[in-house]
Amino acid sequence: MTLTSTEWGNLIEVVRSAASQHILPRFRNLEASDVSTKSSPTDLVTLADTEAEAAMTAALLAQWSDTVVVGEEAIAEDPSKLAAIGAATRVVILDPVDGTWNFAKGLALFGMIAAVVESGKTVAGMLYDPVLDDWIVGSEGERAFYTRPGAADRQLRTSSLTNPEQMSGYVPLGLLPREARGEVIRRTADFNRVSSLRCACHEYRMLAQGHVEFALSGPIPNAWDHAAGALIVERSGGVARMLDGSPYKPELTSGYVLTAASQEVWDICAERFAFLLA
Repeated sequence: MTLTSTEWGNLIEVVRSAASQHILPRFRNLEASDVSTKSSPTDLVTLADTEAEAAMTAALLAQWSDTVVVGEEAIAEDPSKLAAIGAATRVVILDPVDGTWNFAKGLALFGMIAAVVESGKTVAGMLYDPVLDDWIVGSEGERAFYTRPGAADRQLRTSSLTNPEQMSGYVPLGLLPREARGEVIRRTADFNRVSSLRCACHEYRMLAQGHVEFALSGPIPNAWDHAAGALIVERSGGVARMLDGSPYKPELTSGYVLTAASQEVWDICAERFAFLLA
């Protein structure tokens, strides 16, 4: 099953409310004590992350019965919560501030992500831009669409480009093994443009809207980063699979996620990046 119209409305308003109350007031207004690190000096968490996640979790649990809600920061505190993603009948996965490094540095390139997983399968996803208050949503069996308050929904379609010299995409070099970075650059030198936004939310939004042709992520495919985006790319006409060709599943904790505008682009990129699996 997928979400009812009432549940969609609940989810959208919970995310928007958390943005207006907990995230935007702290943007470019953080004290040094509001920012701390997790796994590395560049893996940041802010007071906005924790407050927004707590508010969304409480609101969703109050409105949705028989639903487990897990967020990036809750999992960081207690990794055992990851098990719910593949085991619970319904789980909502939250990334309260995706692109926290950008957010903490005052760069207006961050988003909020929500995914609904039922019995291990992503059935709905939302990619929200708090700065401009617009969002992209997708659900199982339906086309993904872009919308903003007061505007008509706009169905999305991925890019039709397949010539490597015209293709653009995202590769997070800083997350790849150091010894692989030079080879990735060499193997994509004929592409039009390869970059990274340091924000999965906006990378998936760009891919679903047809503005770029591929995105590679890994080697740790965190569900809060990828479950919603992978579904939305598929519902926009694209392809989302693991680099080894196996299906993407939100409970996976290792491997590279490769999403592309079409099967042809996926095949081209999979061949270029296959050495990462050796």
